[in-house]
Amino acid sequence: MKKLRCAVIGTGYLGKFHAQKYAALPSCELVAVVDINAESAHEVAQQHHARALTEYQTLIADHAVDAVSIVVPTSLHYHVAKDFLNAGIHVLVEKPITVTVAEADELIAIAKRNHCVLQVGHLERFNPAILALDHDEKPLFIEAHRLSPFNPRANDVSVVLDLMIHDIDIILALVDSTIERIDASGTAVLTQGTDIANARLQFKNGCVANVTASRISLKQERKMRLFRPSAYISVDFQNRILTKHRTGSKEMFPGIPEIEREELSFANGDALLAEITDFVQCIHSGKTPLVSGEAGRQALETAIRITDLLHVV
Repeated sequence: MKKLRCAVIGTGYLGKFHAQKYAALPSCELVAVVDINAESAHEVAQQHHARALTEYQTLIADHAVDAVSIVVPTSLHYHVAKDFLNAGIHVLVEKPITVTVAEADELIAIAKRNHCVLQVGHLERFNPAILALDHDEKPLFIEAHRLSPFNPRANDVSVVLDLMIHDIDIILALVDSTIERIDASGTAVLTQGTDIANARLQFKNGCVANVTASRISLKQERKMRLFRPSAYISVDFQNRILTKHRTGSKEMFPGIPEIEREELSFANGDALLAEITDFVQCIHSGKTPLVSGEAGRQALETAIRITDLLHVV
């Protein structure tokens, strides 16, 4: 199989790791990295024997790539992705997909028209604990907490678009139903945007999800709890632990079934490598990505609805 010519647009904190993964994949050739900071681009390119550029348009003009990862500030996602998709180049864009739903819709349409893969970088979908979760029963109630100490790196968006959107994406995939009502509250503490927020999502099928995100916590926690008709399931994203509680065949009291507990621990996998591998496989096979452009759009739309509620006075 011919190697896929790949490039990474943006060599910041996360972009460096994207470059590393492409360089490690036998089915890919990392041909270039791009950043407006020439020194940063040169440093990453030198590590992987790739070309360093300060303008991504050069790759399009030279017909130099088949696929790109776009790891630039959210405000630039739409413009950069649009240029590559219009050129027939496959795109993996970091989350959130774009700033507005209209922008996301346009990227999805261009990708379909040009037969391009458009994948969105919701990394938690590739966490081994969530991948091992069965989909036999739809949840009745979900509780999610995503807490993190303050980090100045991701303050170009609110905590909803930075952290909560991970859980929103997963919840939408698990519930697979229309949202009928959203209630939300939040506040700014250290930045001009919302730093801590809580949202209650009520779905048409009766499921309710309570989601909390904070980027001003003293500890780091990434957990989700799902209540199903016959099971209670806890997902610890940070420690990669999936715990299942189910009613058993025996009784712990007369007429009361015992609770069986099963805990699955997973090795420290490489979610980013799994994500990029899925992207590459979708390009070769034509299958739909685990996190498609449509999934990214749905998560964005929900996050925006929550954000708008937070701004209502």
